[in-house]
Amino acid sequence: MTAPTRGFPDAEFEARTHNAQALMAEAGLSALLLTTEPEVRYYTGFLTRFWESPTRPWYVVLPESGPPIAVIPSIGAHLMGQTWITDMRTWQSPDYDDDGVGLLADTLREVVPQDGDIGLADAMESHVRMPRADFQALELALQPRRLVSDKQITRRVRMKKSEAEIAKIRFAAGIADRAFARVPDIARPGTSLSTVFRGFQALCLDECADWVPYLAGALDYGGYSDVISPATDAPVQQGHVLMLDTGLVHDGYFCDFDRNFSIGAPSPAVQSAHARLIDATRAGFDAARPGATAADLFQAMHAVATPQGGATDAGRFGHGVGMQLTEWPSIIAADQTELVPGMTLTLEPSVSLDGGRIMVHEENIVIRETGAEWLSAPQDSAIRVLT
Repeated sequence: MTAPTRGFPDAEFEARTHNAQALMAEAGLSALLLTTEPEVRYYTGFLTRFWESPTRPWYVVLPESGPPIAVIPSIGAHLMGQTWITDMRTWQSPDYDDDGVGLLADTLREVVPQDGDIGLADAMESHVRMPRADFQALELALQPRRLVSDKQITRRVRMKKSEAEIAKIRFAAGIADRAFARVPDIARPGTSLSTVFRGFQALCLDECADWVPYLAGALDYGGYSDVISPATDAPVQQGHVLMLDTGLVHDGYFCDFDRNFSIGAPSPAVQSAHARLIDATRAGFDAARPGATAADLFQAMHAVATPQGGATDAGRFGHGVGMQLTEWPSIIAADQTELVPGMTLTLEPSVSLDGGRIMVHEENIVIRETGAEWLSAPQDSAIRVLT
């Protein structure tokens, strides 16, 4: 598969900005204040791993009209200058007296009328990335302007992906597919799980991942106890079930799915559980069409994965995926988010086995006008076997 062109044309960011500004007008917001990596990158294209450092804050102001304004540490000026952003206000950070708050307040006062409201993300799955003391100082400096809810505007526009975004997620999924196909090269009886983890990350990088920020897994007899644990040095043994779940990144976009492996011939219970997982995933795939809700997908998968009824300890059977490993919505019974073409999702049912064990399966899909389309290559009912 040919890799999509890195980055996006300016028209992509202009469309994102205009979409958000239309919703801002409806909500009566004079600006959005963006403080987190995915928010900033979504509107600007500013892609860097420098966010791993907690030292410096980064801000973008989205006014009610016109392009975004970057208010950033001077160390980021050159990289931000490679994006479509032309209005950059910088300071030398870290500044122990005023680490950008004064500059940010000046910028917001410039574009927001005195009686204006400034939207700030405040719902589930969001946070404000600035020190509390700086946030309080900013609120005081902006009066009588108000920092209020962003009405989930950025979350809403991000849920529907462009074709260029979908291509990046599909390519990332292809990388993981190829890495999973090579697991027999790194996982053999006697190999420690920690060695398998390191080897799998190396396979992902070898297959063109930019980095592998997330890898979880499990190794045990007759299933496993959880799906979020780090690797131990426990050796792979005959009769084990090995699960690897990766969230790798290519050009700023994630895939997120897993694969199960039986070490030697699977037991009837393990094979049956795996087949039921695949059936549940396909039930979710069949239900995933415009007009359905996230809750509809949950119910379709739950009816197959848990035919006896009852709750699932996993909490949900999937979620959105894109610039982040997990995005809105959650595939749970309570989520009434309506599916629309362009939404990219994971389907992630789980089943229970004897002894408190579980198994989980996950695929990535995109919603199209006529239904769902696979982004990851779907697994068949037979569990993969390692010898």
